[in-house]
Amino acid sequence: MLRLTELKLPLEHAPGEIKATILKQLGIAESDLVSFTIFRRGVDARKSHAILFVYTLEVEVRNETNVLARCKKNPHVKIAPDTGYHFVAQAATSSAERPVIVGLGPAGLFAGLILAQSGFKPLILERGKAVRERTKDTFGLWRQGVLNPESNVQFGEGGAGTFSDGKLYSQVKDPKHYGRKVLQEFVKAGAPEEILYVSHPHIGTFRLVGMVEKMRETILALGGEIRFQSRVDDIEVEHGQVQGVVLASGEHIPTRHLILAVGHSARDTFEMIHKRGIYIEAKPFSIGFRIEHPQSLIDRARYGNHAEHPLLGAADYKLVHHAKNGRSVYSFCMCPGGTVVAAASEAGCVVTNGMSQYSRNERNANSGIVVGISPEQDYPGDPLAGMEFQRKWEARAYELGGSNYQAPGQLIGDFIQGKPSTAFGSVQPSYTPGVHLCDLSNALPEYAISAIREALPEFAKQIKGFDLPDGVLTGVETRTSSPIRIKREDESLQSINTQGLYPTGEGAGYAGGILSAAIDGIKVAEAVALRLAAGN
Repeated sequence: MLRLTELKLPLEHAPGEIKATILKQLGIAESDLVSFTIFRRGVDARKSHAILFVYTLEVEVRNETNVLARCKKNPHVKIAPDTGYHFVAQAATSSAERPVIVGLGPAGLFAGLILAQSGFKPLILERGKAVRERTKDTFGLWRQGVLNPESNVQFGEGGAGTFSDGKLYSQVKDPKHYGRKVLQEFVKAGAPEEILYVSHPHIGTFRLVGMVEKMRETILALGGEIRFQSRVDDIEVEHGQVQGVVLASGEHIPTRHLILAVGHSARDTFEMIHKRGIYIEAKPFSIGFRIEHPQSLIDRARYGNHAEHPLLGAADYKLVHHAKNGRSVYSFCMCPGGTVVAAASEAGCVVTNGMSQYSRNERNANSGIVVGISPEQDYPGDPLAGMEFQRKWEARAYELGGSNYQAPGQLIGDFIQGKPSTAFGSVQPSYTPGVHLCDLSNALPEYAISAIREALPEFAKQIKGFDLPDGVLTGVETRTSSPIRIKREDESLQSINTQGLYPTGEGAGYAGGILSAAIDGIKVAEAVALRLAAGN
C-alpha cells in the first residue's frame, strides 16, 4: 500500500478529480490502480477566495515496487505505515488477578476496553453516575441552578469530554498510531465514519452519550465490571506497593495493579494521594474567559464568500498573542456553533467550558481566551497550590455572578475600555443558568486581565471583528488542564514512588483532551497487560 500526501484540489472539485490526480502523480494507467481510500482530508483556508482540500490517500497499485522506484524523488509518495492495532499481551485462562481502574473518562474507558479485549476483565470504579443519569443531573445545574457535586460536567461516565465539542484531534506524538485505534473504536460505537479522515474530527455531546454506552456494553460483554457511584477515598500502600483501594462506603477492594484515570477536577483525590505520600508536583495550566461571537462572523472571516458551504461547516480558529507583560494569550477549546456551559463540580464555584453538538448549528461561536500561568511564577508552594489558585478565582466568579451559579459577564467593548457592562447588545450569551453583567477586571489576576485586553484587538487583525463590541466574555475558565502531575516512570508508566499505581489521562497531567487521554489510557493498559501476562 502506498501513501500519497499533500494532494490539493479546489473546494468544488469533481468526484473523479481525486482519481485523475492519483494517476498523474504516480504516472500510472487507470488499469494499474487497484483502489484508494481517503486517510486524511484537511482544509487550506489561508486564501478565503481559493479554499483547497488537502488529501492524504492510501493507494493500492499493481507493480508497487516499480511505481515506488519511479517516484523515489517525489517526497509525497511513500510506503503507507501499518496503522493497525496490535495487542501486546493476552491474559492466560488461569489468570485470576483483576486490574482496577479508577475513573471512566476517555483514559479509563480505553484502558478498560484494551484490558477487556486482552482478556484481563478489569474492574472499573466511577464516582459518578451512568451517562444518561449524569446528563439529567447536569441539566439540573444548567436549568435550575442545582449542583450535584458527584454527578456533573466533570464527574460521571464519559468524563468531562462528554460535555464538550467532542474534538478528536491532538498534537501529541503518536508513533504507534493509537489514535487510529481510538477513532476506529468510536466508529464501531456509532460515530460517523468521517472522523477517520477529516483533519479536525468531532462528535458532539448527544452522539457521545450513545457511543459511551455501547463501549461500556463491549467491556461488560468481555468480562469487565463497571461500578458507578463508587468513589475511591483511599489507596492502600505497603512498602511502596499498591495493595488496594477503599471506597466511600468503606469497602476494601484488593489489587496490585491500579490505574488512576481521574479527571483534572478530582481535587479530593489529589488531596488524598498527596496525604498518602504518592509523589505529585504542581504543573502549568491556563486561566481566562469564554468569548462568544456570532458564528456567521467567524465563518465570513475564515471562509469569505464560501461561508456556510456545506462541505466546510462552521468555521473555527486558533489564535495566540504574546503580551508585553510576558504572558501568552491563546484561544482554547474553540467550539463552532456551540454553547458556553456551566462546568462547576464544587459548591460555591463558577466554572465555564464550551460545548457543541455534531451539527454545530447554534447561533454563537465560543472559545476560551486564556493566559498561561506556572507554579514558579504564580502559585508557589506545595503541589496543591495550583488547585487552590483555581478555587480562589472560581469562588470569586460565583460571587460576581450573584452567588446563584450565574456567571459574571461583560461585553468585549466594555472590557477593553475598562467599564462595567449594563445591557447585552446583538450577541446573547448562551450560558445557563444565566450571565450577570458586571466588570470582569477583578475576576482574574491583573496580569491576566491586562494580557487579554491587549490580545483581543490583536486577534481582530487575524479574525476581522474579533473585538466586536457586542461580543460577550463569560467568566471564568480555569479547568484548561490539571493543576498537578502524578509523576510516573518513563518505561513502566508506574508512579515514581508507588509500584502498581499507573497514573493516566488529564487528571494525572499526561493528556489534554479526549483523544490524547484515550491514547494515554491505551499506553497504560498495555503496561499493565504486559506485567500481568508476565506474572508480576
